[in-house]
Formats: sequence, C-alpha cells, structure tokens
Amino acid sequence: MASILPTHTTALLPQKTLTTKLTLFRHSLSRDNLLLATILILLTIGMSVFILAPLFTMLLKSLQSNSGQFIGLNNFRDYFSSSAMWQSLRNTLFIGVMVTSLVSVLAFGFAYALTRSCMPFKSLFNVLGSAPILAPSLLPGISLIYLLGNQGIAKDILMGHSVYGPIGITIGLTFWCFPHALMIIKTSLRTSDARLYEAAQALNTSPIKTFFIVTLPGAKYGLISAIIVVFTLVVCDFCVPKVIGGSYNILATDIFKQVVGQQNFSMGAVTSVILLIPALFAFGADRWVQKKQKGLFDSRSVAYIPQKNIIRDTACLFFCAVISIAIITIIGMAIYGSFVTFWPWNLTISLHNYDFSQFSTDGWQPYFNSLKLGTLVATIGTVTVFIGAYCIEKGRSLGPLRNLLQMLAIVPMAVPGMVLGLGYIFFFNTSHNPLSMLYGTLTILVINTVVHYYTVGHMTAVTALKQLPAEVEAISASINLPQYKTFFKVTVPVCAPAILEIMVYLFINAMTTTSAIVFLYGADTMPASVSVLNMDDAGQTGPAAAMAVMILLTAALVKLGHIGIGHWLETHTQAWRKR
Repeated sequence: MASILPTHTTALLPQKTLTTKLTLFRHSLSRDNLLLATILILLTIGMSVFILAPLFTMLLKSLQSNSGQFIGLNNFRDYFSSSAMWQSLRNTLFIGVMVTSLVSVLAFGFAYALTRSCMPFKSLFNVLGSAPILAPSLLPGISLIYLLGNQGIAKDILMGHSVYGPIGITIGLTFWCFPHALMIIKTSLRTSDARLYEAAQALNTSPIKTFFIVTLPGAKYGLISAIIVVFTLVVCDFCVPKVIGGSYNILATDIFKQVVGQQNFSMGAVTSVILLIPALFAFGADRWVQKKQKGLFDSRSVAYIPQKNIIRDTACLFFCAVISIAIITIIGMAIYGSFVTFWPWNLTISLHNYDFSQFSTDGWQPYFNSLKLGTLVATIGTVTVFIGAYCIEKGRSLGPLRNLLQMLAIVPMAVPGMVLGLGYIFFFNTSHNPLSMLYGTLTILVINTVVHYYTVGHMTAVTALKQLPAEVEAISASINLPQYKTFFKVTVPVCAPAILEIMVYLFINAMTTTSAIVFLYGADTMPASVSVLNMDDAGQTGPAAAMAVMILLTAALVKLGHIGIGHWLETHTQAWRKR
C-alpha cells in the first residue's frame, strides 16, 4: 500500500491520519473487487451458457440418432461413406481456395494503391472498396441473377456457362469478402519505415525487387491474417451458395438442407462438426500469426510517404477503377432490379416490389424486426462487450477468472454462424431446459447475434483500453475514488470513439446476418435478412432484392451517422491526443 503513496508524503502524515486513509483505501479495494467479481462471474456464466453449452450439446447430438439414442461414431461413418458428402467437402475446399486466392490478390492490389501511390480519388475508392460490407451476403447472389442468370442482361459474357454453380458462388463471395481483406491488408501497409526504401534506392535496387524484399515482407502477417479470415468466411457462408449455387452443394448448404429440408438433425450436427474443423484450423493459424507478428515501426522510424510516379499511379488508378466499377455494378444491379416491376417481362420502373404485403403476410414487419434487433444488439451488446473487456483489462484481482473470460471471449471467432445457430436449436429447443422459453423469441436472436459477433467487439474494446495508462486506476484507488466513478468519468469518455465503433459494427451485422439466426426466429420475429432468403426461395426475386436494398440503405445511413458522430467525438473527447 505504501508504494502507492509517495514516501515523503507518508512520513509527514500523522499516524492516525495515515491509518484512516489506508483503511479507506482497503475498503475501496474490497468494494471494487466485489463489484468486479460479481460482473466477471455473471459474464463467465453467461458466456458458458450461450457459447459452450450449445456447442457441447451439438457435439452430443452428432453422436446420437434422431430419436436420441447414443450410437457413437455411426453418424460420422455414414457421412464419410456417402459420395455426395465427400463431394460437398471437396466443393467447399475448392471454393475456399479459389475465392481466397482471388480476394487476396485483388484486396492487396487495392490496398497497395490506397497506401503506396499518389493516385487521385483515394477517398472515393476507399468508400467504394468498403461498400460491400454494408450489404447482406444475399445481395450479390440476387444481383448476379439479374446480371448473368438465364434471363440476365449480360448472360452472354459467360459464353454458354451457367452462373448457377461455382462461377456464381465465386463471384458473389469475392464481392462479399473483399472489404474484410481490404481493411486488414490496408492496416498492414499503412505504416512502413521509409529508411528501408531509402536503403534499397541507395543500393540501386529495382522497384520490382524492392517490392518483394521490402514491401511484401513488411505486410506478410497482415496478408496471412486476411487469407485466414477470408477462407473462414467463405467456407462458413451459406447465403450466396443458397441463392446462386444451384445444385452445387457445399457444407454450409448441406446443413441447411439436412435441418430444414429433411429434419435430419443428427446428420446436420455431424456436418456442423465437419464445418467446425476448417474454422478451428484457421482460428489456430490466425492466433499463431498474431503471436509471430512484431512491430516494424518504432520511435526511430520514418513514416513512408509515396512519391509521384506517373506509370505506377496510372496503373493503380486503372486497377481501383475496374474493381470499383464491378462493386458499383453489383450493388447498382440489385437496386435497379428492385425497381423493375416484373423481371424480365415488364421492365417498367415502379415501387411494386417494395409493397411487401403483396408477396408475404408479414409485409414490412421483418424490416422493422431487423431495426429492433439491430438496436437491441447494438445497445446490449456494446454495454456487455465493453464492460467485459474493462473487467478483464483493468481489473486489479481475480486473475484466473479474468483469464478464463478472455479465452471465452475469443471462442465465437472460431465458430461458424450456422454451427452456432444449430447448437442453439439443440440446447434451447428442449422441454427440460428452463431457458427453452427463449426459443423463437426476439431475445434469443439478440443473444445469438451478440455472441456471434462478440470477439471483434471485444478485441476493439481491449485495444482502446490498452491506450489508457494503468496509473489512472491506481490514482483513483489512492484517493478513495470508487472504480465505477473512474470508469464513467475517465474511461468511457476517452474510449468513446471505440465504443461507437463497436455499436455501429454490431448494428450493421445484426441487420445483415442470416446464417446464425436462420434456425431461431419465430412467426412474429422474422428478420429482414431471412425474409430475403424466403422470398428468393419462393421465386420472388424482385421483392427479395427490394428488401436487401432496404437493409443496404439502412446500414449505409447508420455508417454515415457514425462518420458524423465520430467526427464530433474526435473534436470534443479526443483533444488530449493532439497535445
């Protein structure tokens, strides 16, 4: 205790006063630790119930028959003895490798142009490159039907090949995964030491050789992380293959067919376990990469500023323009198709497809359900994520419990959405579970979505909290200021931009997600993204496009609001960073 108070101050204080202050300090620690322990225990129980328990139940289900009898590995034996299942596995790996390769090359080139060139319109390209993240993954599939489908306006481009299969899946997933890789690679390329390039220039090293011995090694960990993230997204997504895949089966669509089409829950659980393996492998590889990565930019480094080069800048401008036109084409085609009265027989522009009551008894209700879902997920999820990260990062005791919660917070990143959703069915949709009353309600959709996207928000919060010096909590404790007051007076204002980032991230993903909640909604809680899927299944492509466009526009408006509020927060709460 004496180490917190300066030595000379301790000597000058009367013994009685010092004893009183130390007593108050101990009481403050006890009170703070009690509150911290309560929050940590509640969060640990919640994460165990809503993450570990569903996954464990799913693993048990894979060892049982549909009637609930334990049959060991018989389901897995039947799975691997089926040629169709092996074909789905091969298709999944093939699409994963193809899309990951394409996205990695395109995203690296786009990020390189944004960070290492002097081309014009960088801000515009930056916005366009990130635009696909605002759209549900169903949107590119619907757009490709209008573009390259049997009645598409540009179907001749494929020279007789059908878009319904690996071609359409590859294009759609490339569009959807591109911004995820772009953000990671752009971050890795943004900070480079100019001294390395000066040394290469002094040695008369050619620009191409400099790229391979300086630029690429400096960005290799970011590139590897992007590859892992994209591969995980590709093998776990079922929306694009469901819409544009035709008879080309992959593991994710097999789960949907087994559960929804055939009611074969045991085989659906087996397929989920198989799908979990590449996701866990990718997660482990990403953890390894994060440990290997070291900072290449320190206080002695000189920030690299690209110099004008007409040939390079022109090539970068052309490259970014081509990709941006492709993104605009896919988004624009979906928007155009949503206004066409009846494709391709009546091309009159109207709002016919937006009158959802003509195509479904739910009408606009799924859209409003999604707004409610997004708002609740953003509010509850942000509070839970940030308080949990604060207790882990800034707690002064209960180290083992904090470490356990830290591990639980990382688990959702390795679990595909469909696997998590199926685990929720097995765990919550049983009569002997007291929480079964949650099944089919909006509450379980909120919980599932928060859990599904918990890890990214948690890592964002921890990164922001690490910027705060540890002395803040020590000083507040030494003056007998409760930790919760320090939290509201110091931590929250300083971390306000990160909190806003988490809130917007959760809202947008709650609006666009499908895979994790497709098994969990009730008759009156269907979200807009699932409504898009159902309308497309019913052959109502126009209304499906219209609902997907509504999701896109809502996410875009929220993102614009995020930019405006973020600018205000930077001005009013982050001025200390500019001193």
